[in-house]
Amino acid sequence: MSEEQKIKHIIRVANTDLIGRKAIAVAMKKIKGIDVMFSNMACKIANIDVNKKAGLLNTNEVAKLNDIISNPGKYNVPAWMMNRRKDYETGNDKHIITGDLQFTKEQDIRRLKKIKSYRGIRHSLRLPLRGQRTKSNFRRNKGKAVGVKRRKGAKSGRV
Repeated sequence: MSEEQKIKHIIRVANTDLIGRKAIAVAMKKIKGIDVMFSNMACKIANIDVNKKAGLLNTNEVAKLNDIISNPGKYNVPAWMMNRRKDYETGNDKHIITGDLQFTKEQDIRRLKKIKSYRGIRHSLRLPLRGQRTKSNFRRNKGKAVGVKRRKGAKSGRV
């Protein structure tokens, strides 16, 4: 049996289907909340070659990757590598992935709107939050764009 035949076409890591013919470090980027640096770090901790095809991983390696992704603090991952440092409720450093990432982001925006912070007000008005100018940009967020109104009969050439 050749190497090409025993590659699994799809593997499941962190409740996400990964393409088996890609390198594991590249394939893990498909998981929401995991970037290149985090996937490289997870592979190094699990002693997996980053260029190894994802379909060639055995069940122990997949389980190890799942554990590293779900509990990075257990493996002494530095806090700057996590995407949720000093969580609002707990104060702990976390790394959130998949659906929890979107849910947490929505909850943060709701909290900002509720306490009527500057950022919350800007969110509710659909304006930029970080000091960008709004005179010429962000027109799509302000509502229907208004053009210049023509005089009646100007199109036909009559003055």
